Amino acid sequence: MQTDKPLSAADVANLWKNYKNNDNIKARNSLIENYLPLVNIVVGHIAYNLPAHIERDDLISSGFFGLMDAIARFDISLGIKFETYAKSRVRGAVLDYLRSKDWLSVSLRKKIKLYETIYTKLEVKLQRMPQKAELADAMSMNLDDLHRLEVNINAATLTPLEDYISGEYVLNQDNNIEKKINRDFIKQKLAEAIDKLPKKEKLVIALYYSEELTLKEIGFTLKLSEARISQLHKKAVLRLRGYLARSKADLF
Repeated sequence: MQTDKPLSAADVANLWKNYKNNDNIKARNSLIENYLPLVNIVVGHIAYNLPAHIERDDLISSGFFGLMDAIARFDISLGIKFETYAKSRVRGAVLDYLRSKDWLSVSLRKKIKLYETIYTKLEVKLQRMPQKAELADAMSMNLDDLHRLEVNINAATLTPLEDYISGEYVLNQDNNIEKKINRDFIKQKLAEAIDKLPKKEKLVIALYYSEELTLKEIGFTLKLSEARISQLHKKAVLRLRGYLARSKADLF
């Protein structure tokens, strides 16, 4: 069923029935073609803050296989919206690819972990966001080195939070009770953490992860510079990851 016009809801529903009931490969291929734009959306969202040496085509290829897997696994009898389920699978496939490439060096991982630890301690001690000079002093580095580290953190902090958002906030067709309990726990803790964020950070998180706007688009919406949005995003992610890390002990 190939056409230049977008498929209607009835057309898509018929393709699903034909594929699932008759294992019709042509119907499956038409479904893949119909949902391909979803891969570009997910990849664009993830790739925005990644280093330049990460090839977008490789991410799209990974997302494409995630889409195929989602179509193969999707259960149409459950009445779940496929796009929501597929985004989780596509995003997961892309993140798995990034993890397999291990694009963060060991030394950079250590620096990021130290930054997050010191940032959290300073915030608790000062009862406010630490200033650049305070962070640099606590980490025994100059402001230029701190800035370079924060540029890397902008890229690195995206992936772990995407794991939480995509893995815990969308419906996953998984009947494992223990995993479901853990997902529900993290979902609850993540909701609590987001609710505690300052107003602007909360809005950035909502627009970025729920509405799937890029940082540039958020900046345009909020009439703030892209650099400022990037800063708010980074601060929010650090807060959320710290809160979730402190909550891990409650799982055991």
